Amino acid sequence: MKARVLSGVQPSGNLHIGNYLGALKNWAEIQGQYESIFCIVDLHAITIYQQPAELAAKIRETAALFIASGIDPEQSSIIVQSSVSGHAELSWLLTCVTPLGWLYRMTQFKTKSEKQETIGAGLLQYPVLMTADILLYQAALVPVGDDQSQHLELARDIAQRFNSLYGETFVMPATSLPSVGARIMGLDDPTQKMSKSAPGTGHAIGLLDDPKVIAKKIGRATTDSSPAVDLENISPGIANLLAIGEACDPTFRKETAASMRYGDFKKRVTEAVISRLEPIQKKYREVIADPGYLEGVLADGRQRVLPIAEETVRKTKAAMGLYV
Repeated sequence: MKARVLSGVQPSGNLHIGNYLGALKNWAEIQGQYESIFCIVDLHAITIYQQPAELAAKIRETAALFIASGIDPEQSSIIVQSSVSGHAELSWLLTCVTPLGWLYRMTQFKTKSEKQETIGAGLLQYPVLMTADILLYQAALVPVGDDQSQHLELARDIAQRFNSLYGETFVMPATSLPSVGARIMGLDDPTQKMSKSAPGTGHAIGLLDDPKVIAKKIGRATTDSSPAVDLENISPGIANLLAIGEACDPTFRKETAASMRYGDFKKRVTEAVISRLEPIQKKYREVIADPGYLEGVLADGRQRVLPIAEETVRKTKAAMGLYV
């Protein structure tokens, strides 16, 4: 019996090449090894206000990009978080056993709350909902980046606390994760991870960006004051472009001369990125043009996971003495 793996992406902002190289590409590669569930986590997105019509469109765009990036609906369950009520229900049950101090210590809450004038309670509860996502499907493995490792540790703490209070109910998600893909940094600031929420147009390469836009963004990417590539003393900007180029084309580094001038180097990176994204964009256009197919994929994914989710909620409520 295959171990169950779960991961997700918020349908807010524009999915970028960092999301693809760091997550989606990796998910596509490992999906055959596990019972795979990949989730569009729209309940997480609304911890910050989202324009409703735009959110609805982004949910479908994200699902189509999952498929275009190689996630096979025949092998993996692609689901929308809010379509399975167990996510929200289990989140409340787990909230009631989670000490408030555990949530206040979360680094992402501190960082995000400093940037907002008003803070919704959902932002504080975000890690509990993430825990519910994992425990709802009794997922053994959760492929996440380093920035989510604290949340995964919290999920283990909450699961352990619940099991201690009410008896063995949840599978403990592993801390040993499937390999996560390349860590891609911002083009404008190579010391910060590429983000969907970062301001400015030169920060990220969108998966649906036109080739001319990609060339312009890479052409303006931060490098250093040297005129040519120095593989012995690589600056963060050059290291990031090398990582992008190599992740898009395995032969990239071998064909990059140490003395290559930055203009030629950036042109090579641009060619590698465009070549990698071209089939993804083509497949995306095919999928998004057939809304019936896309709705069918999401409905099938929901039907596959629903029995697991319902059984977990039933088991959790029974353990707590609630009416089942």
